[in-house]
Amino acid sequence: MSATGAAREPERIGIIMNGVTGRMGKNQHLLRSILAIRQDGGVTLPGGRRLLPDPILVGRDPAKLQALAAETGIQRLSDDLDACLADPDDAVYFDAVTTQLRPDNLRKAIAAGKHVYTEKPVASTLAEALDLAALADRAGVRTGVVQDKLYLPGLLKLKRLIDGGFFGRILSVRGEFGYWVFEGDWQPAQRPSWNYRREEGGGIILDMLPHWRYLLDHLFGEVRSVLCLGATHVPDRRDEHGAAYAATADDAAYALFELDGGIVAQINSSWTTRVYRDELVALQVDGTEGSAVAGLRSCKAQHRSATPKPVWNPDVPSPIDFFGGWQEVPDNQPFPNGFRAQWEAFLRHLASGAPFPHTLLEGAKGVQLAELAHASWRERRWVDVPELGR
Repeated sequence: MSATGAAREPERIGIIMNGVTGRMGKNQHLLRSILAIRQDGGVTLPGGRRLLPDPILVGRDPAKLQALAAETGIQRLSDDLDACLADPDDAVYFDAVTTQLRPDNLRKAIAAGKHVYTEKPVASTLAEALDLAALADRAGVRTGVVQDKLYLPGLLKLKRLIDGGFFGRILSVRGEFGYWVFEGDWQPAQRPSWNYRREEGGGIILDMLPHWRYLLDHLFGEVRSVLCLGATHVPDRRDEHGAAYAATADDAAYALFELDGGIVAQINSSWTTRVYRDELVALQVDGTEGSAVAGLRSCKAQHRSATPKPVWNPDVPSPIDFFGGWQEVPDNQPFPNGFRAQWEAFLRHLASGAPFPHTLLEGAKGVQLAELAHASWRERRWVDVPELGR
């Protein structure tokens, strides 16, 4: 092949990946996103160019870093974040550490001129989240916040129904999320103990309401008000070393939202519930012309014309198979890992300016909703959601 016909070498982009020794950072962001992209030769850019991520793994535990290097073959490792941020060869900082450590790390990265991509919540308070967004704007760096659930197959199918006008006028959204997290006594807990300590940034309201904010905003309409009741149903737990501790953070949240257009949303989030549904999350949307139930991967729909006509009669078994009247929404397209899909979108944004709406300001909206939900719980009232703008 001639030199003019030879395939161009991919362009390198260095990424400082902090917190990838943890479960989420390792599995979703490192293994299934960045390494998978590398194995496929990089991200395709306009004109046939390719962008190849080159990660350096950062953490506080050298032993964990060495173990991860042995597993992945990545040899760029460091336990010195400041030194990594000072290296001009790495343009992006990614953060998957605990919520309380994240704002300081992001501030350092922005001050060093790095583009930032981060897990959520971006901070524990709205003031801190807005400050980070303002710092990034002044520094001229690009930002991204993980909003992975928008990229899930079940939610993408649901969006297809919305975009196609399937629902007519959408009336309501009802969501159930959660599962039983063991207390750590006779079975180890499957979530870290800091999740149950409010003073360490724990609590299901701060963990999950940022998710519900971007889902509701992007799929159905802007959230305009919230009514939330939180609870700490299991007050005593055991940590990773078997030591007893008092849970100071909420492990369940029961929330109502008013959206643009008069849509009402109701979403329960709980780490103290046992699952009786197809997936860990289920979102039912009801409209004048049809309804749908979406999970992580599947989406089922029932059109107005196929809706049964039940009559209330508690004295006889129902003659209607209510589950049988729903139709599976077909895939119609391949669905990549949602975390990888968003990473690719962010990298294209950096390389070519392709649109990327999931900025630090969008992340601040999630923190805002969590903060207002806490106020609603504390004051036992509806709370309006002010619009955030630049």
